Amino acid sequence: MAINYKRNMKAKPFIKWVGGKGKLIEQLEEQLPADFGNWHDVTYIEPFVGGGAMLFHMLQHYPNIRRAVINDINHDLTTCYHIVRDNPEELIDALYALEKEYLAIKTEEERKMFFMEMRALYNTKSNGDLENTCLFFFLNRTCFNGLYRVNKKGLFNVPFGRYSNPLICDPDTIRKDSELMQNVEIMTGDFEQTFEHARGNTFFYFDPPYRPLSNTSSFTDYTKEAFNDDTQRRLKRYCDRINDAGFSFMLSNSDCKGKDEKDSFLDVLYEDYHISRVLASRSINSNPRKRGKLTEILVRNYVGTKNGKKYMEEKALSGFVAEQDYSLDI
Repeated sequence: MAINYKRNMKAKPFIKWVGGKGKLIEQLEEQLPADFGNWHDVTYIEPFVGGGAMLFHMLQHYPNIRRAVINDINHDLTTCYHIVRDNPEELIDALYALEKEYLAIKTEEERKMFFMEMRALYNTKSNGDLENTCLFFFLNRTCFNGLYRVNKKGLFNVPFGRYSNPLICDPDTIRKDSELMQNVEIMTGDFEQTFEHARGNTFFYFDPPYRPLSNTSSFTDYTKEAFNDDTQRRLKRYCDRINDAGFSFMLSNSDCKGKDEKDSFLDVLYEDYHISRVLASRSINSNPRKRGKLTEILVRNYVGTKNGKKYMEEKALSGFVAEQDYSLDI
């Protein structure tokens, strides 16, 4: 069944997520295959869906995507996707009630106590799917910086965030996302299981836990399972498998070399593919002086990109056509 598109919809991520791609969408769009809009019966797969910014962008802008599959190893996160897709009105009612109760609390200390009670309840892992998702949303909107971090036991441990009027329930976004995801398949587990869904014109977008830029980074701690360098190598072998099968992929990761010129781990790992760099904003560091612009790498296994096609068209219109690869690699 084809995905039902509505051009007036402006779906967006329903949660905050570390490394979310909302601010990078334009740059990611430019790095898609040059002729992607002309592909027929596209299967779109995201093995690390996270906040889903790229998913919602792709579904709203490419009606040639006939099948979409998302996956994440974080069961609580994929449960949120299931509830938003299948039970939006029940979720909205539950969130409204929780928001009303929370905002009625006047002192910061009492709000913090309420937050800690909800965090402890969430960590019991004894809640039904709807209640668990409601708690997930609440913690995401009221914890420090909207982080999702767990300890080695898998328990959510992000501290209280001091927000005076957090938006806990956003009914418009939930309803729009729900409508857009009606025919999206949601999986929970290891990223390699998504291969069985690839067929024909399949495009994979990978946004895995980033390789830390420093020894103190905790960007990968959104599940109790470690995503270390060995896992990064396994992901690269999976990309090789996708490439060998004739499918296309694009992958985002941190630019460790941009932080340390001697750290060429990812550049060497993906040296057989096209590597570009994009500017991103860092906004989650607890030290404001360490927030700002940095580069991320984009890896892809195809040559022509939308940005390169645009560049060539502009040159052609000006009377000059460069006889060179327009993939804009670095």
